[in-house]
Amino acid sequence: MAVTLADVAARAGVSSATVSRVLSGGYPVAGATRSRVLRAVAELEYVVDGPASALAAASSDLLGILVNDIADPFFGIIAGAVQSELDSGADASVPHKLAVVCNTGGSPERELTYLTLLQRQRAAAIVLTGGAVEDPAHRASLAARLRRLTAGGTRIVLCGRPPLDPPEPGTEAAAVPEAGPVAEPAVRPVPAARGRGARRLARGAVLTVAFDNRGGAHALTEHLLTLGHRHIGYIAGPSERTTTRHRLAGHLAALAAHGAAGPDRAERLTVHAGGYDRSCGYRGTVELLCRAPETTAVLAANDTVALGVCAALRDAGLRVPQDVSVAGFDDLPFSADAAPGLTTVRLPLQEAGARAGQLALGTRPAPPGGTTTVPHALVVRTSTAPPRAGA
Repeated sequence: MAVTLADVAARAGVSSATVSRVLSGGYPVAGATRSRVLRAVAELEYVVDGPASALAAASSDLLGILVNDIADPFFGIIAGAVQSELDSGADASVPHKLAVVCNTGGSPERELTYLTLLQRQRAAAIVLTGGAVEDPAHRASLAARLRRLTAGGTRIVLCGRPPLDPPEPGTEAAAVPEAGPVAEPAVRPVPAARGRGARRLARGAVLTVAFDNRGGAHALTEHLLTLGHRHIGYIAGPSERTTTRHRLAGHLAALAAHGAAGPDRAERLTVHAGGYDRSCGYRGTVELLCRAPETTAVLAANDTVALGVCAALRDAGLRVPQDVSVAGFDDLPFSADAAPGLTTVRLPLQEAGARAGQLALGTRPAPPGGTTTVPHALVVRTSTAPPRAGA
């Protein structure tokens, strides 16, 4: 049976009129009362009346963008691309929106808090960026909040994270490109949605712009294997993040396909450094060299981690790539200018953010099934080379 306004009022110990005032946001309500009502709404997973809230949301000029770390170029590029789509100069029929960037600091609790605050403000759309936290309780809470938001007319787009109901492993589009320098890849076109079902999907579903993290890591590892490396270390990101798991899975799959490492050896060569920043790359590499001094190549969780890897190798008296090859992930702007230039996987962050912005504004049709995966491209620079003789 559906939860009613009266159920929420009974749980909060207030009248139905008070609940209505809190949810409408247009009337003054004491802070303690408002907190009780919102707690009851969350506990009961109450969904407000769809048509009425849709009208309110449709007139909102607010678009929320949730990022893990606004100082990280990965998130800054995506957020900037989303915001660039808010300029209605190209289409006068699309009203201007105000973008609000919410920096979660990677905290699952803060992510949920921002969603609640944006719901109170009747945000017209929300774009959530970056990998998801692999915790069942958080996933359930996140899904409940997103259901309430979409029921109220808010468009939700996930960008750079898997869909709420991800496909089974191995069913994702994951073409592995040829090794070598490449031009900026184009995002695959999305066929226009057709029919009444497609329109319902665009209005009420959580849409996803995903990255092929498995395929990208597979391509990097294959590149190193082709060069002749067999002692390949991996400095992984936070173990609880989907991005970490998917990239590590692609790496391990490539090793297994080439018979390059058994499970025990692969585990010894993998270090979970705890984050995606330079210091984690440095600390992780120090640990890796202690565990496996025979390492001839290191894959990093992302390009920023790779900078820390290179610094640790230099401090250990090792040269890149003469002694140890290094590769990153994402192809952030500094990667080409690093010394040596960083071999990496290019993700089309600008294009993905623009597409997420278009889906959030409703100026782009929803992709079939609600999810589209943008392609990656292997970019080979001078930080990788064949292992030295005898290594």
